[in-house]
Amino acid sequence: MTPAKPAPLNRLRQLWREGRPTFGAIATIPSIQTVQIMARSGIDWIIVDLEHGPIDLGSAHAMITATAGTPCVPMVRIAANEPWLAKAPMDIGALGINFPMICSRSDAEKAVRSLRYPPKGERLWGPFHAPFRWGVSMPDYMATADDDMICMITIEHVEAVERIDEIMATPGIDLAVIGPGDLATSINKRGLPDDPEVLELMARAEAGILKSGVPIGGVARTAEQANRMIERGYVALALGFDWSLFQRGIAASLEGIKR
Repeated sequence: MTPAKPAPLNRLRQLWREGRPTFGAIATIPSIQTVQIMARSGIDWIIVDLEHGPIDLGSAHAMITATAGTPCVPMVRIAANEPWLAKAPMDIGALGINFPMICSRSDAEKAVRSLRYPPKGERLWGPFHAPFRWGVSMPDYMATADDDMICMITIEHVEAVERIDEIMATPGIDLAVIGPGDLATSINKRGLPDDPEVLELMARAEAGILKSGVPIGGVARTAEQANRMIERGYVALALGFDWSLFQRGIAASLEGIKR
């Protein structure tokens, strides 16, 4: 009798399949305590940022481990769409990789292949520490590894918007998110995510992703914005960075105090 396949470690894909919105944050500060606080504050996922912050792999490992005992799913944003950058975060327990600057179908195919073991992809074997993070045996980890790993691509360049249909036709993408900061920068509008030209590009990217049927994610800076995005079909909403959430919390605490 063939043993039953272990239950998946990652609950996000099922939630997105059901159309249920999920909420997360991006961790840029190399801090176990910060991740523990965020993971126990009701968010569904955390992205440990290895693209723009001062976090090294040792810190990333500790931050991934800090989500233990919570429903919060740890993922990692890497600095470039390179398989060797995705390999170690997966092997230390991340259940998803956020690939920046996906601008073509070949970029998307490269990202997908780097997350799956052969024959589905080209991930190399060596997840020595991931099973310990998840409290499972190596065979059980391997049994669900391909299904557990989220391939998250970021649409954040005008070239990506121009090629959105071919990018989104790539099999194996689990989530496509729109990055307003770099998208604005790509048309010389850096720091202006609400510029009409940037908003038009974002709308085109959004329409292409929604048409593809791939789950869509983005940044929601206010509750009102989040609600509007959910109504349009968004299922993964980043509420902010760790530093921006701290700033907003402090500002809210100070509001109304006579000084």
